[in-house]
Amino acid sequence: MADQLSFNSPRRTLSYSRNRGATFSVFEADNKASGVGVSGEHGPNPSEVYGFVGAISTVVATVIFMVWAYVPDPWLHSIGIFYYPSKNWALVLPTYAMVTVVTMFLFYIGLNFMATPPPTSLNSIYDENSKDIVCFDPAVEEDDRPIEPYSDIGLDQINMLMFKEWKQ
Repeated sequence: MADQLSFNSPRRTLSYSRNRGATFSVFEADNKASGVGVSGEHGPNPSEVYGFVGAISTVVATVIFMVWAYVPDPWLHSIGIFYYPSKNWALVLPTYAMVTVVTMFLFYIGLNFMATPPPTSLNSIYDENSKDIVCFDPAVEEDDRPIEPYSDIGLDQINMLMFKEWKQ
């Protein structure tokens, strides 16, 4: 069936003299395009191997942690396990990890507040990327006028548009 669905690829036509038997299978193209791994001459991708080993290691470490944390000491002694860390670390390590993550988030938010200029600063309104409005010659006809480049709208114009009914 694979012989019926294979044909000579136009890309392989250029190298036809080097490789007479070059054919292109529809099944190989679908598998490679969809991201499904095809066992070939190159082998698995290193990131796939690292992901698989990481997933298996995580499951094994979780099972070992749960056994250590929840199985009573006499049961561990009965199967020959005598040396292991204190059970207090089963609470201390996750607590330290969670406090560290929360502290990192608070530190990050604090750094952002310190780096942000106050609301009364002109740096909140204008910066190095601010662009003034470019005016074109009004004598040029509407059809011949180029598209206006992007620019910032002035604060006075925004206030006029938003609050003009309150000024009346």
